[in-house]
Amino acid sequence: MKQRDDWHLTEALGYEHGRADPFAAAVRATRMPMVITDPAQTDNPIVFCNEAFQTLSGYDRSEIIGRNCRFLQGPDTDREQVAKVRQAIDAQTDIAVDLLNYRKDGSAFWNALYLSPVRNDAGKVVFFFASQLDVTDRVKAQTIISKQKLLVEQEVEARTSDLEAALDAKTLLLHEVDHRVKNNLTMIGSLLRLQARSISDPAVSSKLETMLERVDALATVHRRLYQSDDVTRFDVGAFTENLISDVVGASRRDDIKLVSNISQIEVPSSKAASLGLILNEIATNAIKHAFADGRAGTISVRTALEGNNALIEITDDGHGLASNDVQPDGIGKMLISRLAKQVRADVMWSDAAPGVRVSLSFPVDD
Repeated sequence: MKQRDDWHLTEALGYEHGRADPFAAAVRATRMPMVITDPAQTDNPIVFCNEAFQTLSGYDRSEIIGRNCRFLQGPDTDREQVAKVRQAIDAQTDIAVDLLNYRKDGSAFWNALYLSPVRNDAGKVVFFFASQLDVTDRVKAQTIISKQKLLVEQEVEARTSDLEAALDAKTLLLHEVDHRVKNNLTMIGSLLRLQARSISDPAVSSKLETMLERVDALATVHRRLYQSDDVTRFDVGAFTENLISDVVGASRRDDIKLVSNISQIEVPSSKAASLGLILNEIATNAIKHAFADGRAGTISVRTALEGNNALIEITDDGHGLASNDVQPDGIGKMLISRLAKQVRADVMWSDAAPGVRVSLSFPVDD
């Protein structure tokens, strides 16, 4: 049977605290379960427990005094946590742990145990003081939260995997589309070139060849896009260098050199076709007019990021602005004007002394 007035047992501990001591009265009456153990005795038994501890454990004082605290342990008690308590006792230090303990009726509860050594004036540990608190609700709540967190993380991981798979499929599909468009444009160009060979009118043949160059430029655009890892953006620096190189190569002018100073600039793929045609017109115009009559020379290409704008400069060392046909006319001029509006680009022609510099500036984002 529980004994409500059990503080008199502390008189056996050899301390000066008595019934009139307010601290002793507080320990006796507190709702916090508390025990005191004696490490001087074999197996460090409990020598005092208050009523709150009896209520928590379900055991009477007579069933508690003289026993080691391990009698509260059971089949699912964490042995690693128990070992930590034992190590703290051996090291004579305090410790706070959560232990799964069992009441007399076999029901389990989570016990927030705080254990601390009590030393005498000489510094020797004469007792261990332990307080307990039933934190079952808190541990259950933490367990529920942990399980829900795990479920959320698993769901996020699954959805992320699905999105990545969908993105990979979309990327593969778009790359395949760009690849097929490039192949179709190349085939159209080949068919038109076969047809052009049968045209005897030089004026018609020249115009057809110009259109073929634009078809080739679009094919280069799609070739760059299907080689890109990101289907939504592409590097306009590498794109410009490759396209100008293709235009120079297609001209079969071995006496025209290409010098590049390229910075990586990522822009939306939606700008690719318009930029490709604009650059093709500028490069083709330079080859035809800056280096007319077999004149050798150099085309320099520079790309740079200036604030939120991409800058593309194409410079030749040809005849310069003194020539009357430096800028493209007719359909070429119209193409540059209309396509520049689509990408919100400013196109400027200036004297490079010698030669001509064409600057193309446009925002990197839509």
